[in-house]
Amino acid sequence: MNSDHPSTTAATNDRPTQVWTVERIRALGAVTDITTAGQIFGLSRSRAYQLAATNAFPARVVRVGSRYRVSVAGILSALG
Repeated sequence: MNSDHPSTTAATNDRPTQVWTVERIRALGAVTDITTAGQIFGLSRSRAYQLAATNAFPARVVRVGSRYRVSVAGILSALG
């Protein structure tokens, strides 16, 4: 890895995770899936689904058919 450029990932338990900046979150568009939203909040996929199913997810979740969708504006609002 070239030390002149900062890494866009951080290693945790030998599994790389993305670093979420405000710009990267906004680039997702108006809505995103529950897995991506969970990653932004540092949640595992299963924990994100669990919180969504119990209406305890940190941002408002909408169910569209069989899928969960999360507003990017809601994510940014929850992050402050």
